[in-house]
Amino acid sequence: MDDFERIYAEYYDQVYGYCLKLTHDPHMAEEVTQESFFKALKAIDSFHGECRLQVWLCQIAKNTYFSLLKKRKRSAPLEEDWPDPADLEQRLGDKEDALKIHQVLHRLAEPYREVFWLRTFGELSFAQIGGLFEKTESWARVTYHRARMKIKEELE
Repeated sequence: MDDFERIYAEYYDQVYGYCLKLTHDPHMAEEVTQESFFKALKAIDSFHGECRLQVWLCQIAKNTYFSLLKKRKRSAPLEEDWPDPADLEQRLGDKEDALKIHQVLHRLAEPYREVFWLRTFGELSFAQIGGLFEKTESWARVTYHRARMKIKEELE
């Protein structure tokens, strides 16, 4: 338990910041962060170090957020978060197209899906994403670009 308290103290601000960028609502971000750490505590034995602990915690937070949205029967605020308005923003205005984009994103292989999520919805810089994966900023840029291309191909 002491180890988890250390994890909580060390990663709380980072997970909360990620949740705040996802939710754009401090109260919801707090709720998602608390629920995420509760889920992480229950599942800590399943963490085997395949990725950095911060990435694992943020993945739990992301899943918790979308589960909460589903429970509340609301959709994620996509239109204002999409970083490439030139080609996909118009399609996000249509709920049917937004659903198709989410379905494609859901099927996207790792690390493309996670990098895309962190950049688009987490609003992290390429340097931050590279750091999370213990890779370079250039790796994060290339992976994000490839993810976008894969999404475009699937939509066409």
